[in-house]
Amino acid sequence: MKRLLLLPLLLAGFACARAPDSVLQGYGEADYVYLASQESGVLRQLNVREGDHVEAGAQVFALDPDRLSYSAQSASAQGAAASQAVRTAQAQATLAQRNYARGAELFERGFYPRARLDSDRAALDAANAQLAQARREAGAAYAATNLAEQRLSDLDGVAPAAGTIEEIYRRPGEVVTAGQPVVALLPPQNMKVRFFAPEAMLAQLAIGARVAVSCDGCQTPLAARVSFIAREPQFTPPVIYSLDQREKLVFLVEARLDAPGPIRPGMPVDVRIGE
Repeated sequence: MKRLLLLPLLLAGFACARAPDSVLQGYGEADYVYLASQESGVLRQLNVREGDHVEAGAQVFALDPDRLSYSAQSASAQGAAASQAVRTAQAQATLAQRNYARGAELFERGFYPRARLDSDRAALDAANAQLAQARREAGAAYAATNLAEQRLSDLDGVAPAAGTIEEIYRRPGEVVTAGQPVVALLPPQNMKVRFFAPEAMLAQLAIGARVAVSCDGCQTPLAARVSFIAREPQFTPPVIYSLDQREKLVFLVEARLDAPGPIRPGMPVDVRIGE
């Protein structure tokens, strides 16, 4: 009789042991913004320290501009020469147009030979062609000047958003190659949490689902929304899935915080599902 009474209790306890917990452990994760220069050069100026808060648009670092300044000056001089060539070609084309118009008028009155009119026409065509060529060269020089000036401005590392300087990779005097990060910036909206959900809980999770995040420094749980669910498990069991093996399947899940909070990268957190 006692065995019959204990059996339902054991079955109930076994079911409870297999029921997935709605609270999962995770940690804070950050999407850093790595500030780099599009040009190579010597790091001349570093305006921040690790832990500093910077506003959007603030100059974080600057490379030595001397080498690119020479290219900008050369391009500017070529642009000025091209502009002068356009003005000269324009004057010649205007003169050729007037000569041809005067010759055509005299030709209609019978006072201008046909050969002279044809020569004026050829001179006008040549002047117009020279003007078109000068304008193309001026356009190329203008583009080269703009590119040289843009390359100079690219030497300055500007914060694209407000945030905290998390790490500095290069110091003044060091050579920085194009695209090499100088500092890592963390905007507060780029913080997220990562946790691992068992296979049995995937039905409760979907992109956009709300979760509550708690941490040691959180006075109240922080609201977050699921932004990513891995398609493949982090642990792959054998081909034949037993019940015990299915419980070992865990899937990486990421959730974005609705508002900035005290969570920092690597900080352990508790994530409650179904909030």
